[in-house]
Amino acid sequence: MTDQDQHSKAVALHYDGGGAPRVTAKGDGAVADQIIATAEEHGVPIEENAALAAALGTIELEDEIPIELYQAVAEVISYVMRSADKAR
Repeated sequence: MTDQDQHSKAVALHYDGGGAPRVTAKGDGAVADQIIATAEEHGVPIEENAALAAALGTIELEDEIPIELYQAVAEVISYVMRSADKAR
């Protein structure tokens, strides 16, 4: 997730199909830029969603996302899966 207004923010999630997705990286400014660059280098789809990035940015690293964010994150996971299918 990224927030493309004045202060860039990025949050990386990991989901292996068990439990809830976990926050694996997060940051603002230069750290956010590095998270985004790393994702791009590895072909990881990026979803721009400022509100979701802000909400996920409050979660501690390696913690699962709270139930309140399940629906929004499920939509992002669906987007990622569709993007991966199109890339094949």
